[in-house]
Amino acid sequence: MTFERAIRTCFKKYVQFTGRAPRSEYWWWVLFVLIVMIAAHLIDNFVIAPTLGLPAGSVQDGAPLSSILTIAFFLPSLAVAVRRLHDSNRSGFWLLIAFIPILGELLLLYWFVQPSYQGKTRY
Repeated sequence: MTFERAIRTCFKKYVQFTGRAPRSEYWWWVLFVLIVMIAAHLIDNFVIAPTLGLPAGSVQDGAPLSSILTIAFFLPSLAVAVRRLHDSNRSGFWLLIAFIPILGELLLLYWFVQPSYQGKTRY
């Protein structure tokens, strides 16, 4: 799956928590969100902050562009993560394991890099 197609798919399935998402779709989406959020933080700190009369680089909490994009990307990111877990034949509820510090995130990372489950999944 190409970068553009993966991003289009994630926006098209904005809140679709059913089905499967291959590794490429999930990781292209993660890369896209990372790049957009870095750009948003730079814009917040070096364009918006000086416009508001604040020193450049001083906006940390409450950065307007970053906050808006975080809200906009939350549901599609959650949906693609659930679909990725479904692709590895796991329930989307396993995302809750991320609340266990370090161990939960490492386990999710391990599952997200695994190849797709061959055959029909339960989800």
